[in-house]
Amino acid sequence: MVGRIFAFAGGGGWRLAVALLAMGFMAFCHAADSSPNDSVNFQDPASVLSKYELAAGDVITIRVFGEDDLSRDKIRLSDAGTIPYPALGEIRALGLTIGELERRITAGLKNGYLVNPRVSVQIEEYRPFYINGMVDKPGGYPYQPGLTVLKASSLAGGFKERASFSKITIIRERAPSATREKATLNTPVYPGDTIFVDESFF
Repeated sequence: MVGRIFAFAGGGGWRLAVALLAMGFMAFCHAADSSPNDSVNFQDPASVLSKYELAAGDVITIRVFGEDDLSRDKIRLSDAGTIPYPALGEIRALGLTIGELERRITAGLKNGYLVNPRVSVQIEEYRPFYINGMVDKPGGYPYQPGLTVLKASSLAGGFKERASFSKITIIRERAPSATREKATLNTPVYPGDTIFVDESFF
């Protein structure tokens, strides 16, 4: 393939050949790095939360069956997305699902600590969502499963009189690009999302 590109480019077109090769390599890397999050259906809360990825601010509980000294209640992930854990030290949980973290801890405990560890992890508190603009009390609030824009506004003290229900947007924390999406009062909200409520001038 390389030979064909250079043959096509000719002696004076080597720069074109190099550029084509570079473009192909970048496309390959992009495909290799593509994340399942690219296809997240944000209109399906059950699907989103089943693939929920841990990040700073989440609070989890770890249970190891029959090993109370290795169980931990309500550990908050650090700003770096890590948790302290006995025997294994600092564990990086950032970007992991609950199942992936369970497997990581299980593998660590199998390495010289327990023969057949049974580990379960559950989320006690989700990281907050944020709402800004024409609401009574803008800011960050604890996430609750089943949250919508309307429910989120209630937590923030309700909409102000001049709030525009047709000018509500949301930035998804898990979206591939941090761009504002148009939202309605029934749009689902997830941990880390940021809602913007603009003012109506009519």
